[in-house]
Amino acid sequence: MTDINPDDPKGLIRESYRMEGIGPTECRSVFLDWALSLPEGRDSGAAIARLLDQYGGAAADHPMTQVLSEGQTTLTTPRRRGGWRGRARN
Repeated sequence: MTDINPDDPKGLIRESYRMEGIGPTECRSVFLDWALSLPEGRDSGAAIARLLDQYGGAAADHPMTQVLSEGQTTLTTPRRRGGWRGRARN
């Protein structure tokens, strides 16, 4: 059994790099699942950087490397939108 990586607690990123024939669309789906499974308060940008260091160098042409690289610039901390707490108060 492998140790649990706190940056990839479900092993989704690790497994995507092991899958033969995985494409960008599947990698984006895996990335979304990964992002939603990160514990609250975990710095996703730092986690992505560490995952790229761990996997991206040996697989620069893998679609997950591209998705992770894109995620460094597009992933932001989700904010609540809607409901009474989301409305501006005077």
